[in-house]
Amino acid sequence: MEFLFSLPLLLCFILLTYLSLHVFLKKKRSLLAGVTHSDDQKTPLLPPGRTGLPLIGESLDYFSKLQNNVIEKFVTERRNKYSNKVFKTSLLGQPMAILCGPEGNKFLFSNEKKFVQVWFSSSYDKIFPKTENATNTQDYKRVRKMLPSFLKIDTLSKYVGMMDMVMKQHLHTHWRNRQEVVVAPTLSKFTLTLACRFFLSIEDPKKVEELTKPIKDVEAGLLSMPINLPGTALNRAIKASKYMRNEVAAILRQRKIDLSDKSASSTQDLLSHMLLTTDESGEFFSESNIVSNLIGLIEGGYTTVTSALTFIMKYLAELPHVYDEVLRGKRAALASIYYVGNFPTMSFGTLCTYRITQHG
Repeated sequence: MEFLFSLPLLLCFILLTYLSLHVFLKKKRSLLAGVTHSDDQKTPLLPPGRTGLPLIGESLDYFSKLQNNVIEKFVTERRNKYSNKVFKTSLLGQPMAILCGPEGNKFLFSNEKKFVQVWFSSSYDKIFPKTENATNTQDYKRVRKMLPSFLKIDTLSKYVGMMDMVMKQHLHTHWRNRQEVVVAPTLSKFTLTLACRFFLSIEDPKKVEELTKPIKDVEAGLLSMPINLPGTALNRAIKASKYMRNEVAAILRQRKIDLSDKSASSTQDLLSHMLLTTDESGEFFSESNIVSNLIGLIEGGYTTVTSALTFIMKYLAELPHVYDEVLRGKRAALASIYYVGNFPTMSFGTLCTYRITQHG
């Protein structure tokens, strides 16, 4: 009984110690980074706002509004209180600056590598580990410079037939003869299937289904507090990522064999491209880095594309006059449809048209 009584006090003590140590180390890092070298040097001019509680920051308010589908209030409240252009906050244990409006967007997109740099939180490095203690922020530049040669128009045109086939199969399996379709989770199956085919040439629906739960755990872990303890979202994401890395590593090993005996093509998918492409220094990517990068790309495509397609469906359903224009343009396009290989081309407009005309 005494042990049970003292356990909550022990947990509180551990938590307070952790938070105090976090604040101490954060201040120490700032000093070492030259934020405040001496009394003569002023601290950098930061935007107005508040960072909230130690470690937690304003995450609780952010996720509360996100869960209630009023996330815009988080930004609006702080714009009205601090500045309508930029304010500071702290989310997921990281200090952040939120830039608002067209001016903020223009600043971000026109000043990359000048005043802003791509950055990934520590959670990314735990979920998508790199070799030689490299961070995702450091490895990002290598991957980004490698992708354009794979994403050229003449290269992507080779995958149109495959994309069209995946969409037809998806419509037949998940949309046809259904009285009601829940769009977001259904579209997530489509984007994951397409990503698995496009990046890894995975055609087995059962294998794609096996990756559904792990990729959801990874997504949840990326948007969670950076606390790696048993039962936390980050801990589940790390375990899910390890499972996916093992699966992709097995595919990679077999692909190397297939490439050596010419049974696989160098342009078959992104995996083949990454195995055969060198960076600016002429070095190949390590196998473990290829695996981590592929899982990161699958996760990024899975979440962002699903969200974009879901909102397209939502707004077309809510704005009939816009939908009518899309439908009219789609009918004009269908009148001059052309073929690539044995598969007719099909844009996402077909999916939108099918959803709204069949099910309201």
